[in-house]
Amino acid sequence: MNKFVKTALIAFAFAVIFAPVAVFAQEGETASAAAATVPLLKNLISIGAALIVIGAGYGIGRIGSSAVESMARQPEVAGSIQGAMILSAALIEGAAMFGLIICLLGYFV
Repeated sequence: MNKFVKTALIAFAFAVIFAPVAVFAQEGETASAAAATVPLLKNLISIGAALIVIGAGYGIGRIGSSAVESMARQPEVAGSIQGAMILSAALIEGAAMFGLIICLLGYFV
């Protein structure tokens, strides 16, 4: 992934994180103007949840491919590599679930 794509993804993540702050910090708005921003906010949260799932899938795929390649090079250490792979995948899934729950809380609350 090149530098531009990484920078764009980081900027988008910050926009998704700080969008609610900008919406709720404004005072003096009418109720209709504030209600008009809610669908946009929910769309951004949905995109954030999708990015979390895509990132977790990509990370687990990279772990799996690297583990299979290393097992092919050294079959005698396949057991320890497999254990480390499963632990890493579980940690990624846990972080993804945490992010997904935060997105769902922002969507429904």
